Amino acid sequence: MKAEYGELKGSYGEIRLFPESLDDLWHLEHLIEPRDLVFATTLRTVDSATDKLRPEKAEKRPVRLGIRVEKVEFHPYSNRLRVGGVIESGVDIASYHTLNVEPGYEISVIRRWRGIDLERVERAVGASLHNVVHVLTIEEGEAELFRIRQYGPERVVTITAGSGKGAEVDGRTAFFADALTSLKDVTGPVVVAGPGFVKDDFVRFLKAKDPDLGERVVTVETRRIGRGAVQDVIGQGVLEKLAGDLQLAREVTRMDEVLKRIGTGGAVAYGKAEVRKAVDYGAAEEVLVSDALIRDAGIARLLEDAERINARVVVFSSEFDPGEQLNALGGIAALLRYPLG
Repeated sequence: MKAEYGELKGSYGEIRLFPESLDDLWHLEHLIEPRDLVFATTLRTVDSATDKLRPEKAEKRPVRLGIRVEKVEFHPYSNRLRVGGVIESGVDIASYHTLNVEPGYEISVIRRWRGIDLERVERAVGASLHNVVHVLTIEEGEAELFRIRQYGPERVVTITAGSGKGAEVDGRTAFFADALTSLKDVTGPVVVAGPGFVKDDFVRFLKAKDPDLGERVVTVETRRIGRGAVQDVIGQGVLEKLAGDLQLAREVTRMDEVLKRIGTGGAVAYGKAEVRKAVDYGAAEEVLVSDALIRDAGIARLLEDAERINARVVVFSSEFDPGEQLNALGGIAALLRYPLG
């Protein structure tokens, strides 16, 4: 993401945003809210006067529109964000229009920017400086490749072969070759993870076949494969060292701490009522909230109050396992400075 800041008066103002990837569209889904004013250049049918008896076919032309947002929908499989609302500036004022935002599409958003919104903009801008990390989880006869998006792991491909027991050497070599082929277009760091020695054998095979790729590979021991292995990799802090975007690692470690404190009766609160109590008492040190809730007016006021007592707010992605765990606890929790009676 690229961003250009206009003048912000009392946190209200304009930021021009230039999404460059699917991750950036995901960020925009949470940065643009109903009632925001969004400007963009889009195609719209424009009527033109004509003296001809037979009207010409309607023509769509690029126009600059400002729409008052009513709905925002993220469509990751079509690589598109749809922003719909009523036109307030430009042609056909008071008509409804939908902006189809894709990577490379510039928009300007005018709204009141909260601290968590500005932090998200900065994180999206910073993440653009790093290559995307891929994680290949592998054991005998099965491998899965994941692309690490900022909203969580995205499965790219699954590779399978015959059972490891009694498998012929040529069969294993073919399996390794297929796994290597899945990495042929990967340009950034690659983590190879899994239990046992298969991952180590595969990395030796990879380095012999593609030394350049081998220089970008890190091997990590995990207890499992698949999405669970990706979470293990993140929890071990590997992505922090490779990519510089700490958000996913922060979600894993914070959720682990919440569950640990719940299990031991520690200083933790969860659910809206309990977190509100912790904030009112000044006991909240960190407030963890699901991105599914941040547009709720009551939650927004709660987060503002949390920031006023210098509690850090961490927004969790509902697309990733820790976010799902947080949603199961009511979508919001707090790590406390001291236990509440």
